[in-house]
Amino acid sequence: MAKIEELTELLVNEINTFEKGIERLGKVGDKLNSTKISIDIKEYRSLMEDYHSKISVILNSQERIYERYEKLLKNARIYPNWAVIVFIISLIFGIVSTSFVLLTKIYVA
Repeated sequence: MAKIEELTELLVNEINTFEKGIERLGKVGDKLNSTKISIDIKEYRSLMEDYHSKISVILNSQERIYERYEKLLKNARIYPNWAVIVFIISLIFGIVSTSFVLLTKIYVA
């Protein structure tokens, strides 16, 4: 009988301890539910501003490069003027000399 009383006393103590733990857990849960969490974005904002400035610098340099290539392509020529003039003169000279040779063969023959 004494052992049963000891066991029931231990069980009662364990149940009381368990109930106290549950009460503390409930209080902690209530505190967690009532606690408002605020996010500090100051560091994030400063990082984003740094990235924005870096991206702006990169975009400006790319725009300048694009404009420079656009000017180069606008002013680009496939052949220089002197080469075109020499080609046209040699073409005319070739046509004239070929026609002269053909005409002299026709009249000689």
